[in-house]
Amino acid sequence: MTRTDERRTHPERTILMLFLILMVAFSASARNPITLSVSTDKTTYNLGDTIQVSVLAVYGDGSPVIVTKKSQIEIKDGAGRRQTRDTLANNGDGNFSYGHIIGSDANEGSWQIKVKIEDLDHNKTETRIVVEVVADPGICPDADGDGYPDAICGGTDCDDSDATINPGATEICGDGIDQDCSGSDLGCGETHEGLVWSGAGTCLQCHSAEAHEVHGSVMYQWQGETPHMVDGPALQGKISGAVNSYCINILGNWKVCGSCHLGLGAPPEEEATQAQLENIDCMLCHQTAYRRMNVEGVYVPDTENMSITMDEAAQTVHLPVRSNCLQCHATAGGGDAVKRGDLTLAHRDTVDFAFDVHMATTGANLKCQDCHTFTDHRVAGKGSDLRPTDSAVELDCANCHADRAAEEHEGSYVDRHVARVACQTCHISTYAKDAADTSASEATEVYRTWLGTHSETPPFHPVMDKANELMPEYRFWNRFSDNYLLGDVAVIDSRTGRYPTSRPLGGVGDPDSKLYAFKYKTAQQPITNATNQLIALDTSVFFATADAAAATVQGLVNMGLSADEPFSWVETDTFQMLNHEVNPSSAALQCDNCHGTTERMDLQGDLGYALKGSQETLCVQCHEYKSSKGFTENHDKHVKDKGFDCSWCHGFSRPERGLTMP
Repeated sequence: MTRTDERRTHPERTILMLFLILMVAFSASARNPITLSVSTDKTTYNLGDTIQVSVLAVYGDGSPVIVTKKSQIEIKDGAGRRQTRDTLANNGDGNFSYGHIIGSDANEGSWQIKVKIEDLDHNKTETRIVVEVVADPGICPDADGDGYPDAICGGTDCDDSDATINPGATEICGDGIDQDCSGSDLGCGETHEGLVWSGAGTCLQCHSAEAHEVHGSVMYQWQGETPHMVDGPALQGKISGAVNSYCINILGNWKVCGSCHLGLGAPPEEEATQAQLENIDCMLCHQTAYRRMNVEGVYVPDTENMSITMDEAAQTVHLPVRSNCLQCHATAGGGDAVKRGDLTLAHRDTVDFAFDVHMATTGANLKCQDCHTFTDHRVAGKGSDLRPTDSAVELDCANCHADRAAEEHEGSYVDRHVARVACQTCHISTYAKDAADTSASEATEVYRTWLGTHSETPPFHPVMDKANELMPEYRFWNRFSDNYLLGDVAVIDSRTGRYPTSRPLGGVGDPDSKLYAFKYKTAQQPITNATNQLIALDTSVFFATADAAAATVQGLVNMGLSADEPFSWVETDTFQMLNHEVNPSSAALQCDNCHGTTERMDLQGDLGYALKGSQETLCVQCHEYKSSKGFTENHDKHVKDKGFDCSWCHGFSRPERGLTMP
């Protein structure tokens, strides 16, 4: 073969290689196809009914689809008009759901329901089903003759094939059957009347299964799976290397840090032994009148500071209310409102609607678990700085507000933003607000240094600078984070000039990113000179002595490093997602708050919306140079009228809008 002939074969080889690569990629993506099972609670609906859609998404190997890139539902009415297009609620283990209220004046006929699911590996599928919507649903059958019509067409009988199952039946506890159609089987021993408190084992007499659920949860283990962390091992958490810009890490001070642990003093262990199950303190979440105190490392009831006896406490346990959750989550970091910035003890019973429309008693008056739903004692939702994911259920504003957002934003300038701007960004304009009906300040910590103390007697606390009415920082976030772990090499963030302990990842050009509002917090922390590792200062030493150097040396020893390891002090920072203290809709940000000034956010600079070249260069892509007529007119002309994609003028694209590419 001549050299010329050999060269001619190169394109053929290249085509063959590309073909093989594509075949391998196709085979890899096809190895795990998704199968959808879509059903509704009824096949025929009346005007005004709610269509309850249930979806089961599993892979070809039978495993459930846990994390999705997209889980979308679209419903069209009998005339083919779209009634909603929204995100499904992810209930975990491959189960998704959605509820849609049929308007009283909606079109009757065959309604189409289309469901699309796509996972992070781009495996995707869609399924359609049809339900009937009528003005008069007719007479519901009573197939089993028990006097209760079938629930499938609006009746109340949850099993119309069995006459022993209906709303009037007597429930039998613990048999796994919902005889009275209440929605679940009655657990044996759920009646607490006359119960005598006999210590940690009291609850276990009847609730062993629940104890095992709690034991395996992140709230007890203080670590868990981290599908949204891009660094570190699969298991991460407070007890396994997590570092923040507050107390840094719990290493060396379990006694104090464990005061908000769900246990009675013993640290969590992986194996659910009897001792570990008896270590679970059910009363923390299920009794508002309960108080406890630490006696030589073990938490015992503090009955002198309780308004009821422990027998009465056991007899009147209840589902968690806000005060149960807030006793720990509002006081984390060293006091009320210190850590989160948008969560305070005032949320227990404030009447200030402007403070938080969701939790104010004059507003929605929501319980925490109305949004943070629990599945087998695993809680939904977490911030950008929290490492483990306890529940696969997705927490999203659209879970409750999809229809309202569509109605109020559709066709407006705001509607163009919802795909790329999170609800919180416009509806939480400030944080660390003071509630109007409390005398205490709800200021949050913005800076901490261990090189000084505000206290005159033990326990000595570090110097904490706190502030109110703060404007959030804004970053694009794709739901993934890069958070510092003990032993990592710390690297300065060139954007802030500080060492990050938590960073939300994303950017203006990332198709999975939205613009979110964050609390921004800085701190002064010790670092090793030789290896650039942040040091988990031993807070037990500092709280007792206020000696930052001694606490740092002990921290080095706790980490397995030499006590003589040279160290210095640096500034760290963290971003923490804001979700609470939502304003009334009338106080939401307006266009000029973001587009008319750089005081709140620098869109053209820090957030990446700058032009990719001079106007003279960009204009001549299509026509001769013309002087600018201002952002709004220019943007409307090129995007709204001509349908040009952002990438004509900027360094990013918006493919989901179906615009014309360069």
